[in-house]
Amino acid sequence: MQPLMEQQRILVVDDERDLCDILVFNLQAAGYHAEAAYSAEAALQLIGDGNRSDGKPFDLLLLDVMMPGMSGFELAASLKADGYSRHLPIIFLTAKDTEDDTLQGFSLGADDYVTKPFSIREVMARVKAVLSRIATSDSSMHEREVCFGGLVIHPANKTVAVDGDPIALTRTEYDLLYLLLTRRGEVFSRQQLLDSVWPQDVIVSERTVDVNVARLRKKLNRYAACLVSKTGFGYSFEAREP
Repeated sequence: MQPLMEQQRILVVDDERDLCDILVFNLQAAGYHAEAAYSAEAALQLIGDGNRSDGKPFDLLLLDVMMPGMSGFELAASLKADGYSRHLPIIFLTAKDTEDDTLQGFSLGADDYVTKPFSIREVMARVKAVLSRIATSDSSMHEREVCFGGLVIHPANKTVAVDGDPIALTRTEYDLLYLLLTRRGEVFSRQQLLDSVWPQDVIVSERTVDVNVARLRKKLNRYAACLVSKTGFGYSFEAREP
């Protein structure tokens, strides 16, 4: 086993215990450190309270949507609103496969969406792809701050601040803003943004880009107008007075 793989920790959250345990077994066999939580509430405690068996944070969350009590969507929303866990990558595992459900998942910052029934090989391939993309994205980010007026991106700790106040972004929102701001004035089509920010093996519609841009604008406050929509072309970040 490679040392990097041994360091990658995955939490599987599903009320179907047999399925959950099968996923954990296969992930461990592939060299990952995998744990199980059989409810969203149990997962929230593991992630938020630092009760992981080895005391270290998780690198990825495999999350079922339809569970008794707190749903997977509700758990994801809670995690993305928290400064500690907002960059935790999420792959949804669910029988809900309508476009609206998929868009809701990605609007919550999901990195991938796998519908049931699925093969273990498919899930393992998605896990590898997401972790590989995140590792590549992280290694390519420069440590130098990226600034535009009072809008500041801190690549070292993946945080963003507006006029000194930190704002909570999902990983997708962060990557989207980083790309547009570092290449200010350049127009990206929706497909180019999908190819650059979302995993290559994830099938999503261009509406997903619109959803994430809309959410990002709300969070940027007085810099929202800098995220410009070019009708028929796509999006760009332009120097506009707040």
